[in-house]
Amino acid sequence: MSQSDITLEGIKAAHNRIRNSIYPLRITESSSLSHLLGQQVLLAHEYLQITGAFKLRGALNAVFQLDESDKRVGVTAVSTGNHGRALAYAAKSSNVPCTICMSNLVPKNKIDAIRSLGAEIRIIGKSQDDAEVEVNRLVSEEGYVMLPPFEHPHIIEGQGTLGLEILDQVADIETVLVQVSGGGLISGIARAIKSQKPDVRIIGVSMQRGAAMINSQREGKPVEVEELPTLADSLGGGIGLENQWTFDIVRDLVDELIELSEEEIAEGIRHAYFNEQIIIEGAGAVGIAALLAGKATPTGKTLALLSGKNIDMQLHQKVINRQHYEL
Repeated sequence: MSQSDITLEGIKAAHNRIRNSIYPLRITESSSLSHLLGQQVLLAHEYLQITGAFKLRGALNAVFQLDESDKRVGVTAVSTGNHGRALAYAAKSSNVPCTICMSNLVPKNKIDAIRSLGAEIRIIGKSQDDAEVEVNRLVSEEGYVMLPPFEHPHIIEGQGTLGLEILDQVADIETVLVQVSGGGLISGIARAIKSQKPDVRIIGVSMQRGAAMINSQREGKPVEVEELPTLADSLGGGIGLENQWTFDIVRDLVDELIELSEEEIAEGIRHAYFNEQIIIEGAGAVGIAALLAGKATPTGKTLALLSGKNIDMQLHQKVINRQHYEL
């Protein structure tokens, strides 16, 4: 299996498969950012998705393609929160048992949201790698099907449906800023967009504290990265040393990778709240943050994807009020 398995045709098929089970992407212009930067800046409001983040697209696409025997046994995954919530929702909608394994770095609000959807929760260790040990045991000993957050063709194709919807609404887009963690989101979007308009610039944005994909690209191979507390907690976790898809797609199709400090991410959250009247999590705000920090230079019509809103509200209040907070 290789990155060539992820195709525009597969992404279009995923869109046809899930389109009646998701909210369509809403895109608007940010007058504040357009004025500030002197270029038209658009915001893609995927935080409005049913589970509060883009992850539902990939989860539904994967669950809908399970065979009946796998549906009876159940699905499992390691998650920093949003994938777990999406998988729990997708599994519940198809009457499939679901067990989500997470580290103790995952915020309580995300754990509670997953539990409320009927999934079994297992908190294991201090990193995604620790939690993945339990996922692997469930697969090998109990026959569960693992549907990982990013390293799976059906997941990547599901996330790539966002790229189709972006081009459908903004055919003349020139630059797209996308969150990058394990790479499922940016890989799908990059394949969907570049397959049709190869000159569109795709910029990946992550945090300085544990950016696994960016560090791996810097080293030229998948590497382990220490997970650290961060406002962009949804972007935590490794990419897997045996990565088969996302590392290569990011290497070949993503034009630029940007890392942000915690204060720059906080400024993105504040700008979204005070200037756009939007509540989003740190990971959702990194595109705005990269533009505000001057680390991403808009060229022509530019779009920032706002990927998720699942932030602890007490933390959000402290960030926007510039109060001390602990992660």
